[in-house]
Amino acid sequence: MSRQFRPGAGAPALDAACARTITQWLAAAALLASPMLCYAANLNFLKDTPITYMREADRKALNDAAQKALDTKKDGESYEWSNAGTGNSVSIKGTVTPQDTTKDGDRTCRTATLTAVAKGQTQTWTPIVCKTGNGPWKILKQ
Repeated sequence: MSRQFRPGAGAPALDAACARTITQWLAAAALLASPMLCYAANLNFLKDTPITYMREADRKALNDAAQKALDTKKDGESYEWSNAGTGNSVSIKGTVTPQDTTKDGDRTCRTATLTAVAKGQTQTWTPIVCKTGNGPWKILKQ
Protein backbone atom coordinates (compact mmCIF):
# COMPACT_ATOMS: atom_id res chain seq x y z
CA MET A 1 0.00 0.00 0.00
CA SER A 2 1.51 3.31 -1.07
CA ARG A 3 1.03 6.46 0.90
CA GLN A 4 0.95 9.71 -0.94
CA PHE A 5 1.23 13.15 0.53
CA ARG A 6 -1.77 15.29 -0.26
CA PRO A 7 -1.62 19.01 0.56
CA GLY A 8 -3.99 19.83 3.39
CA ALA A 9 -4.28 16.18 4.44
CA GLY A 10 -1.51 16.37 7.06
CA ALA A 11 1.78 14.55 7.07
CA PRO A 12 1.74 10.84 6.35
CA ALA A 13 2.17 8.61 9.40
CA LEU A 14 5.61 7.08 10.00
CA ASP A 15 5.78 3.41 9.26
CA ALA A 16 7.47 1.10 11.79
CA ALA A 17 10.75 0.81 9.82
CA CYS A 18 11.11 4.59 9.54
CA ALA A 19 10.34 5.09 13.24
CA ARG A 20 12.89 2.39 14.16
CA THR A 21 15.57 4.09 12.00
CA ILE A 22 14.94 7.47 13.60
CA THR A 23 15.09 5.88 17.06
CA GLN A 24 18.40 4.21 16.20
CA TRP A 25 19.86 7.51 14.95
CA LEU A 26 18.75 9.31 18.11
CA ALA A 27 20.26 6.56 20.28
CA ALA A 28 23.53 6.76 18.33
CA ALA A 29 23.62 10.55 18.74
CA ALA A 30 23.03 10.19 22.49
CA LEU A 31 25.87 7.64 22.75
CA LEU A 32 28.22 9.94 20.86
CA ALA A 33 27.33 12.90 23.06
CA SER A 34 27.65 11.07 26.39
CA PRO A 35 31.50 10.74 26.38
CA MET A 36 31.75 14.48 25.72
CA LEU A 37 29.49 15.19 28.69
CA CYS A 38 31.46 12.81 30.88
CA TYR A 39 34.74 14.37 29.75
CA ALA A 40 33.47 17.83 30.59
CA ALA A 41 32.24 16.63 33.97
CA ASN A 42 35.61 15.02 34.71
CA LEU A 43 37.35 18.38 34.37
CA ASN A 44 35.92 19.38 37.74
CA PHE A 45 39.23 18.44 39.34
CA LEU A 46 40.71 21.55 37.67
CA LYS A 47 38.29 23.85 39.48
CA ASP A 48 40.10 26.70 41.25
CA THR A 49 43.52 25.69 39.90
CA PRO A 50 45.75 28.40 38.40
CA ILE A 51 45.04 27.35 34.82
CA THR A 52 41.33 28.11 35.28
CA TYR A 53 42.19 31.73 36.09
CA MET A 54 44.56 32.19 33.15
CA ARG A 55 43.50 34.35 30.25
CA GLU A 56 45.20 34.54 26.87
CA ALA A 57 47.54 37.33 28.05
CA ASP A 58 48.52 35.24 31.10
CA ARG A 59 49.32 32.22 28.93
CA LYS A 60 51.43 34.47 26.70
CA ALA A 61 53.30 35.80 29.76
CA LEU A 62 54.01 32.23 30.87
CA ASN A 63 55.12 31.22 27.37
CA ASP A 64 57.41 34.27 27.11
CA ALA A 65 58.92 33.46 30.51
CA ALA A 66 59.44 29.83 29.49
CA GLN A 67 61.16 30.84 26.24
CA LYS A 68 63.47 33.21 28.14
CA ALA A 69 64.24 30.70 30.91
CA LEU A 70 64.97 27.93 28.42
CA ASP A 71 67.28 30.24 26.45
CA THR A 72 69.17 31.76 29.40
CA LYS A 73 69.05 29.52 32.48
CA LYS A 74 71.30 26.56 33.26
CA ASP A 75 69.81 23.26 34.38
CA GLY A 76 68.29 23.71 37.83
CA GLU A 77 68.19 27.53 37.72
CA SER A 78 64.72 29.05 38.04
CA TYR A 79 63.24 32.04 36.26
CA GLU A 80 60.38 33.82 38.05
CA TRP A 81 57.35 35.09 36.15
CA SER A 82 54.03 36.74 36.95
CA ASN A 83 50.96 37.97 35.13
CA ALA A 84 51.47 41.56 36.33
CA GLY A 85 50.31 43.94 33.63
CA THR A 86 48.09 41.44 31.80
CA GLY A 87 44.86 43.01 33.03
CA ASN A 88 43.79 39.93 34.98
CA SER A 89 42.42 40.74 38.44
CA VAL A 90 43.70 37.36 39.70
CA SER A 91 47.40 37.48 40.55
CA ILE A 92 49.29 34.52 39.09
CA LYS A 93 52.99 33.96 39.62
CA GLY A 94 55.39 31.08 39.30
CA THR A 95 58.70 29.76 38.08
CA VAL A 96 60.18 28.05 35.05
CA THR A 97 63.08 25.69 35.78
CA PRO A 98 64.91 24.02 32.88
CA GLN A 99 66.66 20.70 33.50
CA ASP A 100 67.99 17.56 31.80
CA THR A 101 69.42 19.32 28.73
CA THR A 102 70.34 17.03 25.83
CA LYS A 103 71.78 17.94 22.43
CA ASP A 104 71.73 16.08 19.16
CA GLY A 105 73.32 18.10 16.37
CA ASP A 106 71.56 21.47 16.22
CA ARG A 107 68.56 20.16 18.18
CA THR A 108 68.41 20.88 21.92
CA CYS A 109 65.84 19.34 24.27
CA ARG A 110 65.13 20.09 27.93
CA THR A 111 62.61 19.20 30.57
CA ALA A 112 60.92 22.35 31.83
CA THR A 113 59.24 22.46 35.22
CA LEU A 114 56.64 25.23 35.10
CA THR A 115 54.75 26.25 38.21
CA ALA A 116 51.85 28.62 38.60
CA VAL A 117 50.36 29.84 41.87
CA ALA A 118 46.96 31.56 42.09
CA LYS A 119 44.63 32.04 45.06
CA GLY A 120 46.76 29.72 47.21
CA GLN A 121 46.71 26.84 44.73
CA THR A 122 49.86 25.57 42.98
CA GLN A 123 49.91 23.79 39.66
CA THR A 124 52.99 22.19 38.07
CA TRP A 125 53.67 20.98 34.53
CA THR A 126 56.81 19.19 33.32
CA PRO A 127 56.81 19.04 29.53
CA ILE A 128 59.81 18.07 27.42
CA VAL A 129 60.60 20.90 25.03
CA CYS A 130 62.93 21.05 22.03
CA LYS A 131 64.24 23.61 19.60
CA THR A 132 66.27 23.45 16.44
CA GLY A 133 68.98 26.05 15.98
CA ASN A 134 67.75 29.48 17.05
CA GLY A 135 64.07 28.58 16.63
CA PRO A 136 61.48 28.74 19.41
CA TRP A 137 61.11 26.06 22.04
CA LYS A 138 58.21 23.72 21.30
CA ILE A 139 56.61 21.03 23.43
CA LEU A 140 57.68 17.59 22.28
CA LYS A 141 54.59 15.69 21.19
CA GLN A 142 54.57 12.18 22.58
